[in-house]
Formats: sequence, structure tokens, C-alpha cells
Amino acid sequence: MSADSRISALLKQIATQDVVVVTDEFARAGRAATLAHVVEHYGFEYGEARREGEKKQIMVVRLYRDPAPAAREREAATIAAYPDAGRGGAAPGLQPGTLKPDAGAQEAVARLKDRIGFDVMTQAASARNMTFPWICVGGMVMALLVAGMYVGALAGGAALAAVILGGVRIGEVRRQRIAQRLKDAGFVAVRDQDGRQRFLRPGQQLPGHANPFAA
Repeated sequence: MSADSRISALLKQIATQDVVVVTDEFARAGRAATLAHVVEHYGFEYGEARREGEKKQIMVVRLYRDPAPAAREREAATIAAYPDAGRGGAAPGLQPGTLKPDAGAQEAVARLKDRIGFDVMTQAASARNMTFPWICVGGMVMALLVAGMYVGALAGGAALAAVILGGVRIGEVRRQRIAQRLKDAGFVAVRDQDGRQRFLRPGQQLPGHANPFAA
């Protein structure tokens, strides 16, 4: 899909919906962050990100319409400044004719990419998503025990468990580095209704129901 087509599709959502969904079928956080940054110019705020699909290969980012007057003013200013976005004209925050951030948007896109990456990694690290790997370890050990391969069951189970724990540790280190970058940029750490850590702009609250940014 061309850059203009992607922007045009986003503008249709912006005009008709209070929740805009940005997707990337290859789970590219950078591309999703760039498109989400465009949407934020029209008075929306980043809400959440996760990987979906059978193999978790689709990056899905949701942004919510911010009812604050400043957000509505931002939307009006963007529409006035970029009247031909999605029809061959310039789009906010993008290099002309591309889906790449311009020089002025690179820092904002980088921090949005961090928020997306942090949320996706937090989702992947949740206890629910760790159940399957441990079931695999248990299944392998039981199969080897039934086959009478006691040493293999002990060694194989320990090796696979070490791989899983090593992956968890690497993921945690990456999350900590991202969290530090977000804190250094002024974002505030909070806990959502499921107890997961999230990062918000100062003064922003997690999306609610009637008001997307009410407590």
C-alpha cells in the first residue's frame, strides 16, 4: 500500500471514529509508531499496543480521541496546515511521499516506539503468556521419563528451562532500558487495571470508557 493510501485510510478513521487502529502486518514497531504519530497530530493520544494474529505477527496500536480543548485545537491546526494529506500532499510529521518521520518528528516517534515496545514486551512477559513454554518443558520431561530416559529428562528439562529463563531475563533488561529512556524523556510510570506498568505523558491518564482520558 502506498504512503498516500495508508494516510488516506487513517484519515477516514480519524473522521469517523473515536478509536483509531494502526496495524503493521510485520509487527514493525517503528512503522506503527510513525503512523501513530501522524494520528496524534489530529487530536488523538496513544492508548495501547499489542501483537495479535495466529502467530502474533500483527502489530496493533490503538489511539483514542482526546476530548481536551488543546487536542481539538491541534486537530484543527493540522487540518488547516495539511489540507491535501492522503491525496498526494504533505502529511504531518512525514518526509514527503514516504512513511518515514521527518527531522522534526524523529524524537517523538522514537519515544512512541519505546512506549509501543514496552507495552508489547510487558504483554509477552505476563504470566498468562508464560504458561505455554512451561507446559512444553513439563511435557518434554514427562515424555522422556515415560521412555525411561531419566538422565535425558533431567538434562533436557534443565536446558530448556535455562533457555526460557534466559529469554525472560533478556526481555526484562530491554524493558528496563526502555523504561529508563521514557523516564528521562519525562513520561510517568503508572499501573493499569491489570497491574501492568505503563508510561503516560505528564497529566495524562489511562483511557476510560465514557471519556478516553478520564480516571
